[in-house]
Amino acid sequence: MIELSIEFAGIRSINPFWLASGPPTNSAAQVNAAFEAGFGGAVWKTIGTAVENVSNRYSSYKKWDRILGLNNLELISDRPLELNLKEIQEVKKRWPDRALIVSIMEEYDRGKWEELVKKVEASGADGIELNFGCPHGMPERGTGSKIGQDPTLCREVTSWVKRVTRLPLIVKLTPNVTDITQTAQAAMEGGASALSLINTIPSITGVDLDTFEVLPSIGGKSSYSGYSGEAIKPIALGLTAKVASMQIVQEKKVPISAMGGISNWRDSVEFLLLGAISVQLCSAVMLNGFRIIDDLLSGLKHWMQAKGFSSIADFRGKSLSHIVPFRQLEPTFKLIAQIDPQKCIRCFLCYIVCRDAAHRCIDLTDGKELYAAFPPSGKHEWMFPKVRIEDCVGCSLCQHVCPVDSCIEMITIEAKNLAVRPDIQKKLSDAIGKKVTGEVLYGCSD
Repeated sequence: MIELSIEFAGIRSINPFWLASGPPTNSAAQVNAAFEAGFGGAVWKTIGTAVENVSNRYSSYKKWDRILGLNNLELISDRPLELNLKEIQEVKKRWPDRALIVSIMEEYDRGKWEELVKKVEASGADGIELNFGCPHGMPERGTGSKIGQDPTLCREVTSWVKRVTRLPLIVKLTPNVTDITQTAQAAMEGGASALSLINTIPSITGVDLDTFEVLPSIGGKSSYSGYSGEAIKPIALGLTAKVASMQIVQEKKVPISAMGGISNWRDSVEFLLLGAISVQLCSAVMLNGFRIIDDLLSGLKHWMQAKGFSSIADFRGKSLSHIVPFRQLEPTFKLIAQIDPQKCIRCFLCYIVCRDAAHRCIDLTDGKELYAAFPPSGKHEWMFPKVRIEDCVGCSLCQHVCPVDSCIEMITIEAKNLAVRPDIQKKLSDAIGKKVTGEVLYGCSD
């Protein structure tokens, strides 16, 4: 039996999939719809002192008409505070089994923070998230990432809130710092019950080459915007792992809610493997709707079943031990590239990038005799890319640029073991057209 329920800082949730604070959690109607679809929790769009948003407020970064990232200039909720609080109360009463967190933000004013916290607590919410991450608009008012980038302010404001609430307190960290562990530690010293990360990254997605306007354009002007979406996933994974690996986090078992570029169940599993307890989505929902939860739930369940896991606790953080300082990496571990002639479409991209940007160890050779069984066509009808194994350093650039899945594979070899395994010998011999022995290469291990 697969169990997807989690407990996060004392907050129960039927599954680890939450909506991140943002446009999809701007109203009761939206959060209700998300819960009906199957989401386990939601972080209400940040509330605080009233703001005035601009129009338009989004731009996107596309590749072949596919959106890889969203840029936004949207600030915190522009709806009346009392309306938000009323709807939060209504949603929590309707969905007692779902996690409902309220994101809050105020200026650097202790009285305003304390007043807002008390109102949120009275709404019946399960927890509070301090938005110390917003990188646009709000920092100009002395809040958002203005607080999140300063460990002293982060610690101080967190302690203000901690003194006046019994609710679990989640501090949302900004990635826009030199060392995120410093602000993470400051938040915990201030009394944070949990951490969430990452918020968006300041950016500009493009410039109109005809008008010279920066996007998004608001009456011909723009500003640095918050970048989100698939493109920031590697950054979010790295920072999540860095915070989860902190000794103080592990000793105190501080829970982490991760976000940043999650668009499918596989992304979610990666964050869970790196120490997160819950995962939050926003941009993916903005681009696909709440229906994305179907993929998240079914994908996670099937993966867990295939791996023999019955609960998220069985595998959470399992990948952290695979991250070590660079100095601990094994220098004798070696790889070489192997090109499958049966799959090769002779685009020669591997040859070009290896020649121009790597180690020049791929040649175009006459393969008429070797590849007679695979009649080629095109300008270079008998030319095939071939790896000079004695010069290949195993950088794997060729594998990454190859447009054909599994056409180029990296074979493991170890300098310490000089015995070449027979099946590996045959693979290499078939690939290069001549017999390979232990004297030609480093020894093959697996």
